[in-house]
Amino acid sequence: MAGQRARQADLTIHVAGEWRPALSGATREILDPADAMPFAQVAEGGERDADTAVAAARRAFDAGSWPHTPVAERAALLRRVADLLVRDREELGLLESRDAGKTVEEGRVDIDCVADAFRYFADLVVAEGPGRVVDAGSPEIHSVVVHEPVGVCTLITPWNYPLLQASWKIAPALAAGNTFVVKPSEITPMTTIALIERLVEAGLPAGVANIVTGPGHSVGARLAEHPDVDLVSFTGGLVSGTKVAQAAAAGVKKIALELGGKNPNVVFADACVTEDGFDTAVDQALNAAFIHSGQVCSAGARLIVEESVRERFVAELARRAGRIRLGRGTEKGVECGPLVSVQQRARTEEYVASALAEGAVLRCGGKRPEPSETRPAGGYFYEPTVLDQCHREMKVVREEVFGPVLTVETFRTEDEAVALANDTEYGLAGAVWTADPGRARRVAGRLRHGTVWINDFHPYLPQAEWGGFGKSGIGRELGPAGLAEYRETKHVYQNLAPRPVRWFAG
Repeated sequence: MAGQRARQADLTIHVAGEWRPALSGATREILDPADAMPFAQVAEGGERDADTAVAAARRAFDAGSWPHTPVAERAALLRRVADLLVRDREELGLLESRDAGKTVEEGRVDIDCVADAFRYFADLVVAEGPGRVVDAGSPEIHSVVVHEPVGVCTLITPWNYPLLQASWKIAPALAAGNTFVVKPSEITPMTTIALIERLVEAGLPAGVANIVTGPGHSVGARLAEHPDVDLVSFTGGLVSGTKVAQAAAAGVKKIALELGGKNPNVVFADACVTEDGFDTAVDQALNAAFIHSGQVCSAGARLIVEESVRERFVAELARRAGRIRLGRGTEKGVECGPLVSVQQRARTEEYVASALAEGAVLRCGGKRPEPSETRPAGGYFYEPTVLDQCHREMKVVREEVFGPVLTVETFRTEDEAVALANDTEYGLAGAVWTADPGRARRVAGRLRHGTVWINDFHPYLPQAEWGGFGKSGIGRELGPAGLAEYRETKHVYQNLAPRPVRWFAG
């Protein structure tokens, strides 16, 4: 669009309303994971760029108009942004596909979800009351609890859902009246840059939205520790999240961490009694494990299936997984794209090798596919892989792979199924498949995971909180709790008839 045409390729740092290069002049090429060829160039920011961005956000919060802008006006801007996203859906969906490797259709769905998030938080903030009145026990006292913006927010986002994860932070931060600096992943920054362009086009005041493109070890680390930052919100891996938390702790900042998952998909035999039930459970197990090549924090990477139906279920699952059409996400008919980087593919290969060495049985996949017209030889492709006869001592079962790898475990009783599903240091999401409504409620209630799906997998609702148990993080995104993350609570106590208290002689 117009903003992109006006901005040079390496002017991807946006500070105080201006697009600029990195202060060092450094740049980075952005590779298309389908062929490993560069398709864009961005500024490679550093600590000094982070400092300038935080200073701009600080000025915009302390002396600017946005924190004091009426709620209706803030909501109207969020709705304008949503309209711009809908207008540019095809362009942005294609950009997300090239940036992250997913199919264009997945990219389009992501844009729809981003627009929904902006509209949801616009509606939520408008619908709120002026504050919660607290009864002080006297007509001469007016006591109310109100919510105010936190201040300057650091938003650090991951590479697997670049625009969607950014929107889950940016929309509530703006709705609450904050200013922010966002740092997208250095390997998938393009759609976040495009979102900032559309925030500018929608009329957001200069300095409210700032972006610094660059690596996590310099830009991200500085943003997490910066003394003028009031809140740090991070989505990513456990190791990086721990470092962010440590950096933020020195300043006692508010922090929200959305980290990894090792998510169980529990299938009871009674869900597979009918042919339709069996087909649906298998189809959803494929969707749970292999959408976006398994590069999803909530991926159902652990299939836990009742022993009596295991062989039939896994055989059909492996047959269908072997027929998934891999290729460049922009090609017609492609169902699954490449992994995001050569490092991510190597990581996936290492996990599969360790699983086989520990006794897992390979049912399908387990290798790179042959190149084809839709699969360039240089692309980071890896076949959907099903590993049978797995157990909890295996590294591939315990740790997050973030690739197209599904492990299979079995159970005989309901208690055993629950124990296996909860036997993880993570607790992000999980699912249970059963035709028994009572069992569905019992098992869902016993699962220690932030989201539990019954007879489904992967849907989320903007109005429902998203978070996890254990090492899946702290804090919540989406829903009313997602807005609350970006606010401080203030108690305003007004004495309408002040008089001396006479505690002391005088």
